[in-house]
Amino acid sequence: MSMSRTLHLYIFCDALGWEIDRRRPVAADIMSYRSPLDTIFGYSSTCDPTILTGLMPSEHGHFSCFYFGPKTSPFRPLAPFALLPRALRDRGRVRNVISRLAKKLYGYTGYFQLYNMPFGLLKYFDYSEKRDIYEPGGILSGAPTIFAKWKEAGLKYHVSRWGAPEAVRVAEAEAAISAGEIDCAYVYLADLDAVLHRVGPIGEEADRKLDQYGEIIRRLYGLAADRYDRVSVHMFSDHGMTAVTKTVDLMSAVAKAGLVFGVDYAAVYDSTMARFWFLKDGAQAKIEDALRGCKDGAWLPKSKLADYGCNFADDKYGQAFFVLNPGVLLCPSFMGSTPLAGMHGYAPEDKNSTAIYATNDNNGPTPKRLDDLFELMLVPTRPEPLAVAL
Repeated sequence: MSMSRTLHLYIFCDALGWEIDRRRPVAADIMSYRSPLDTIFGYSSTCDPTILTGLMPSEHGHFSCFYFGPKTSPFRPLAPFALLPRALRDRGRVRNVISRLAKKLYGYTGYFQLYNMPFGLLKYFDYSEKRDIYEPGGILSGAPTIFAKWKEAGLKYHVSRWGAPEAVRVAEAEAAISAGEIDCAYVYLADLDAVLHRVGPIGEEADRKLDQYGEIIRRLYGLAADRYDRVSVHMFSDHGMTAVTKTVDLMSAVAKAGLVFGVDYAAVYDSTMARFWFLKDGAQAKIEDALRGCKDGAWLPKSKLADYGCNFADDKYGQAFFVLNPGVLLCPSFMGSTPLAGMHGYAPEDKNSTAIYATNDNNGPTPKRLDDLFELMLVPTRPEPLAVAL
């Protein structure tokens, strides 16, 4: 009796939506089974912990990067940067440098970026992803990730270093597979997301990137097929990408309400939604009045927030959410002041927000939503049937 050797290859393609793949399938010659995969409400900071834990946001504790927390905010030392000329302090390169310095100063190991958060308002906010969610203890609720489950089962595995350049991540995955000593590989392909933000979901540059991903997957599969008896390939994404057709300035509209930030209310203006905390009586009514004429979005009912699994008991990420219609970009926002061609983070029902699942092996559980991927990736922890050596 002998056990056949299988490599379980999981390929995460950030922002590869169902609609995008329908138009230009990625490595369809390897993965013939393809299906839509429902995303969840929020951004990658919401979706990725769900993929890794199988839990919804209110269970794993992650939603967006910044939340109202003046008592715990670590960012007061950054306030002097508000004195820099606006043309300098709002430049992307300057922001990136300050973000790297702050990350090192605070000892953060997770994804950290200040984006376009106003330096004068940072004292009101805390940051959620201080620890690397791929490492033990990185999930806010303390929930174990799939990698912890693989380790517990005694499996050998490779996980991409998400902070490394994509070419390095691919090369390291190739080396790990070529060695033929791992049971599982989790390969993180993230550059498509940046491309689609810049050029939108349709175009020559987007197509080139999709074709490149197809080549990468074929190469990884070929290396694995040479060294393993069986290669079980699973490709999935966290969300899709919607073409931006319009921008709207909610910050200016709210400013006309005459309220004082940090005294009457607080807000985070993300790319597709504004999240509010009301600190004084009457503030909510005034903000609702200020946005009443905006037809490019709507207030998200609490019941819908619960349906999305984002009903945090302490309203950590906002007491009220004003969510924009698909294709409308909040600009300027705390995320940036330059319009983008593509965006995600709209209501999960938006067809362009739908993620994808593809495989060459549909004998296991078929995921329907992001949280189902965890159960799929648990398959290697279960004994394989024995093969008879003739």
